[in-house]
Amino acid sequence: MNRNRLLNAVLNILFVRNRYAGHIKMKKLFYTFLLVCCSVLLINAQELRSPDGNLTMNFSVQNNGIPTYRLTFKGKDVIKLSNLGLELKDETPPVKFGTEMGMKSESDNEKTSLYDNFVVMDNKTATFDETWQPVWGEVRNIRNNYNELTVTLNQKGTDQNILIRFRLFNDGLGFRYEFPQQKNLNYFVIKEEKTQFAMPGDITAYWIPGDYDTQEYDYTISKLSEIKGLFHSAVTDNSSQTQYSETGVQAPLMLKSNDGLYISVHEAALVNYACMNLNLDDKNMIFESWLTPDAKGDKGYMQTPCTSPWRTVIVSDDARDILSSKITLNLNEPCKIQDVSWIKPCKYLGVWWQMITGMSSWSYTNELSSVQLGITDYTNVRSNGTHGATTKRVKEYIDFAALHGFDGVLVEGWNIGWEDWFGHSKDYVFDFITPYPDFNLSEIRDYAKSKGVKMIMHHETSASVRNYERHLDQAFRFMKDNGYDAVKTGYVGNIIPRGEHHYSQWLVNHYQYVLEKAAEYKIMVNAHEAVRPTGICRTYPNLIGNEAARGTEYQAFGGSKPNHTSILPFTRLIGGPMDYTPGIFEMDISKLNPNNKSHVNSTLANQLALYVTMSSPLQMAADLPENYNRFLDAFQFIKDVALDWDDSKYLEAEPGEYITVARKAKGKNNWFVGNTCGEKGFTSNINFDFLNPEKTYIATIYADAKDAHYKTNPQAYTIRKAIVTYKSKLTQQSAPGGGYAISIFEVTDKSQTKGLEKL
Repeated sequence: MNRNRLLNAVLNILFVRNRYAGHIKMKKLFYTFLLVCCSVLLINAQELRSPDGNLTMNFSVQNNGIPTYRLTFKGKDVIKLSNLGLELKDETPPVKFGTEMGMKSESDNEKTSLYDNFVVMDNKTATFDETWQPVWGEVRNIRNNYNELTVTLNQKGTDQNILIRFRLFNDGLGFRYEFPQQKNLNYFVIKEEKTQFAMPGDITAYWIPGDYDTQEYDYTISKLSEIKGLFHSAVTDNSSQTQYSETGVQAPLMLKSNDGLYISVHEAALVNYACMNLNLDDKNMIFESWLTPDAKGDKGYMQTPCTSPWRTVIVSDDARDILSSKITLNLNEPCKIQDVSWIKPCKYLGVWWQMITGMSSWSYTNELSSVQLGITDYTNVRSNGTHGATTKRVKEYIDFAALHGFDGVLVEGWNIGWEDWFGHSKDYVFDFITPYPDFNLSEIRDYAKSKGVKMIMHHETSASVRNYERHLDQAFRFMKDNGYDAVKTGYVGNIIPRGEHHYSQWLVNHYQYVLEKAAEYKIMVNAHEAVRPTGICRTYPNLIGNEAARGTEYQAFGGSKPNHTSILPFTRLIGGPMDYTPGIFEMDISKLNPNNKSHVNSTLANQLALYVTMSSPLQMAADLPENYNRFLDAFQFIKDVALDWDDSKYLEAEPGEYITVARKAKGKNNWFVGNTCGEKGFTSNINFDFLNPEKTYIATIYADAKDAHYKTNPQAYTIRKAIVTYKSKLTQQSAPGGGYAISIFEVTDKSQTKGLEKL
């Protein structure tokens, strides 16, 4: 009921009641009383609609003073009535100078939990509409259009104020808590955030186990009621992991309601706050936020004025809208880097896959059982003969990169200390500047420069965060002195300081510190094992890559499910691009390392399509050069595919089943299409109406062969060329675990079309 209808109803009651009131004074008192009740009711219940009117958010304060919200899409429940607020840690305020030991000053007030006894003091509405341009991304222009409601709440008894700010877009909702500076709330410790997401029934979830230290899990698809029974089988080994509940899952969480709504729950602008997991009350189908604790078990140390991250709910009755949503980016602050000319998308090769598969080693020698930096002398130590980061091998990669037009080469295992880097809770593990004897840094630097190839630095911290911070300035200066403009960071293992978690407030602040420090040195960052992204790349676009999910490396650790890459765009990629490291052409890992019997659960055509379906400004061709030399005709697509885009069209999508995307290269008239699918295979039907109707194009289609299968015949593919226009249509079969990729180039010379069929 809107405000005018409610007021009319109350006035009608007044009219009827007053007809039977016997005394003028009584009539006035009763009239005043009802007007006050009406005012309280109006201010404690607010309705907000999206610009297109399809989404409605209702805010209210219940009788016990608990703030709540509800979200509907075209009249269907998305989030049922759900509570809002925070639980604070009970603590004695610190003793102030000028007071007796153990005595509180008069200005100290006991803090209570910020989730009940609230009354609405004020509410404001606003409308916002702008278009902005990202430094890089899936589209050239992003529209940021929402209606906003800001509610100011005062807690009775403590006189503490909080604000809840809601922004309702056409494709979803964002809201956050804001804590203004005030007399009665300055410093506080969060025991738990109590934000609820009440689901519309026992719906389908695409989930990974809730964990404070890793997101590197395969996805499980189940009903909410089945999560508890499947939880333990969904947990697989990792170098650092901490689950907290048998019904705990991680955001971004993808869901599908029983009446066909697609729902994504995540957060945006995670800064100076702990990462949010979700814990399910599977009796009532209510998710509640579950923040990552620090070493003491506390979940956030706050000082006003401050805010929480945005909590986001993206919703549509079309799965493609989830993939195209820009809510996460829009809820972050604009770019804070004035000169962004040095931030450039990068396609790279790496001395990496051979170590991941066990073909080579990161360490230089097998003769040292332990290493102490500044003490251990490698001068007379014999190489193990399997070290990957040798001068000779790196030059071979540089040559291959230069020949095929790649921007950079990443080298792992180049610096001393890898012999005992993992598993010893070692603080002073790497110095990030001292190379192994067989890695001639200056020779490689000069050779790469002569070939027009950029070297990409690797900083594995072994999760010793304190050690990385003590070396950070020196390491970044070393990079710039030697021509490195990008770094891949790593945080493998349990965090030092001991007891901290990868996703706690302290670590979130560390990752942000590294990112901002890198910006000072004009260095781009590709963070692995760090917290999953929440759109921070809008504010700091030098964050050009993240891992924070189960990447290609797991294909060499036993394999990932064939539908994995048809779920990731609906989950992990909601927060920002992933350095997934695609492009594997040899699926039988035993051919690289006879002791490794793993198999890459993908077809070769699927690997090509990933460069489009999993868009990123940082893309690796992850396989060995010798494997690309075997399939140079297919490798051509990796060479051609763009990294930055003017436009993206999501043509087909169903989480866990298939995704088909078309993207237009930035500043060019070229398009690229990618399709990936899961275990069942998929028949794709697309048209090309996204093309310029005044142009003619040549499409090169890289597809699964008829007998292709991710397990039995993964390298079976076909390549064909055809003439296409905006009127063209295509029906294409993708094999189980397969897909297809298409490069579409504008015809500039009619002779190019000679002998080609028209699609």
